[in-house]
Amino acid sequence: MASLKQGGHMITTSYYSSSRYSTSNNGYDGVVRIASNGSVGTGALLYDGRAVLTAAHLLDGVSSAEVTFLINGVKTRVSSSDYLLHPSADTTAANNDLAILWLDSTPITAERYQIYRDSDEIGQTFTMAGFGQYGEGASATRYNGSDSVRYKAQNTFDVTGDEFKQGLGSEISWTPASGTQLLADFDNGSAANDAFGMLLGVNDLGLGADEGLIAPGDSGGSAFIDGVIAGVASYTASVSTWWADTDIDEVTNSSFGELAAWQRVSHYQRWIDQSVREHYDSAPESPAEVQLEVVEGDSGSSYAYFMVSFNGDRGMADDIISVDYQTRDGSATAGEDYLALSGTLNIYDDESYALIAVEVLGDQTVEDDEAFYLDITNPLGGSFGDGVVTLTAMRTILNDDLI
Repeated sequence: MASLKQGGHMITTSYYSSSRYSTSNNGYDGVVRIASNGSVGTGALLYDGRAVLTAAHLLDGVSSAEVTFLINGVKTRVSSSDYLLHPSADTTAANNDLAILWLDSTPITAERYQIYRDSDEIGQTFTMAGFGQYGEGASATRYNGSDSVRYKAQNTFDVTGDEFKQGLGSEISWTPASGTQLLADFDNGSAANDAFGMLLGVNDLGLGADEGLIAPGDSGGSAFIDGVIAGVASYTASVSTWWADTDIDEVTNSSFGELAAWQRVSHYQRWIDQSVREHYDSAPESPAEVQLEVVEGDSGSSYAYFMVSFNGDRGMADDIISVDYQTRDGSATAGEDYLALSGTLNIYDDESYALIAVEVLGDQTVEDDEAFYLDITNPLGGSFGDGVVTLTAMRTILNDDLI
């Protein structure tokens, strides 16, 4: 038998007020609380500084949502009705359970996150953060979360959704879409409560006091590998079979011996990237339209665009061309004049170019025009030409403040 439950609260191994579970002054301020139609979940701000990645079941059928940023104890709330569910989202079966919510403005100091692009997640330790209920894995007592508290914990991806279904078959009533889910169990150091050890022979007794699990309230929250979004929290489950019953209290409440699933971001990177790009404001569509100078504005941020084009032949029709990129100060300073950005850009098989959008910061300070650079390296699937290892482009930020 198996019980599946969408959502999550941050349930920890030891006392939840321990500093090891706190995000206060410890990053993750791009992890946001999402409230819609009486439900609460979590999301994370993507690399463009406008899009929030979350779970589809949080936004399915709602008219709008309120997003709360919590940065050094200060809350900033932004409402939006501009969202997109994955086109194949099945919120009942928790398949393709992804959505993107766009905000008109976001705090400049909020972290922006890149997405995980490799397929080596299994066996890796990740950190999850969220605004849901909280409690301890050995107890059934749960406390309601709020927009004033964001917890974090760690776990390890044990198996894929495919391995989970192949191993248990009809013992579970749902079928994860192929290649799309990453699963972890909640370990307490005892083999008797090692869910995947007992169910599938994938033995791991956990991370000690650092270990935790999600359940209602953390839905849509990110699982970070090295600071990059690798998974989006979707559901928890308590599974018992004739050969294994690992849940310490046999109730689906994120206690020791239960498991949880995250949507596998690397599988969805094309949909995420292209959805974000389609929402870029006043984006150039040809090299001639790329602006080399950007007016800074008086507040908030605007985009300076860099266009990366591919002009050759792909080895295979569906090959992805990619480059790494990183901004670099010139006379402009990251954090004051623009926001530093680094990551990997994919040019997909239906694209001949892709854009990198760097946020330029507005202010009312009289200053000289200033410039910054973007370096592009490590081309995969193509080359820059013989002997060329780096391409560099410059953008000038035009001061528009009068003396």
